[in-house]
Amino acid sequence: MLSAINGATDVYLILGDPVEQARAPESFNLVFSTLGINAVLVPVHLPAAQVPAFVRAAFSARNIKGLLLTIPHKPLVMDLLDECSELGRLAGAVNAVRCDAQGRLVGAMFDGEGLVDSLNGFGIAYTGRRVLILGAGGGAAAIAASLVSPASRVSTGAAAEVAVYDPAPGKAAALARRLNAAVPGKARAVEGSDPAGFDVVINASPLGLSASDPLPCDVSRMQPGAALLDILMKNQPTPLVRAARSQGLAAQPGFEMLVRQSALYLEFFGLQAAAEAVRRDPGPIRRQLYPAALRGEIPLS
Repeated sequence: MLSAINGATDVYLILGDPVEQARAPESFNLVFSTLGINAVLVPVHLPAAQVPAFVRAAFSARNIKGLLLTIPHKPLVMDLLDECSELGRLAGAVNAVRCDAQGRLVGAMFDGEGLVDSLNGFGIAYTGRRVLILGAGGGAAAIAASLVSPASRVSTGAAAEVAVYDPAPGKAAALARRLNAAVPGKARAVEGSDPAGFDVVINASPLGLSASDPLPCDVSRMQPGAALLDILMKNQPTPLVRAARSQGLAAQPGFEMLVRQSALYLEFFGLQAAAEAVRRDPGPIRRQLYPAALRGEIPLS
């Protein structure tokens, strides 16, 4: 339960369109309440066209301490930033923004490190492997960047290749060009979502948010021993996860991506003690995020 909100409460916002699928308010407000931090994270449903003006205005309020960004807003603030993390620049998107003491907007991207660290936790090998990413939005770009870049703090080593598919014309190709400019020869755009021949498949598309969505790929085409991770925070286990598991494949929901980047967010916002507490014991966040159907699968480490 949230602590009482009062006139001294620090406010954090998460911007999205839609935003109801976001799970960060649950996990962050749990951390704030448990640790006695007088702060709250509030969802804001904001159309894309309003994002730049809203971000500028938000930081004119002294008690707004930071912003989180979810789909499709992660790429939309890049031109507003005075400083950006290396992974954010490589991805062309950020999922966290703060205003520093000099009034400068600072952005960072943690999705990729959260995803890569969740692969570590699940024992899904990616170093030297072929990875297919479905989607080329901000989250997908961050994941691709962390899989190919030495800037990722949690990576055990780069993937051999990252292939990106997105149905929007030119979107995957633009991401591949940006990645190859920094880490040559690691990324390519593909024309379809066929998972054949890939060791790891990551769904970073919105397909699955609605029960009527088609599957992002044909899991029957995945090779034996391949693994799948679906980063969606809603409707888990998604039809994609269930379909992959029915083929005898390792398939995991995306909750660990949020769990494992939570401490990075807290550090970024200057909440070092909270970050250390979450690293020591992420169990409460996991228990809150995982649905009853997956409760028995909560990782222990």
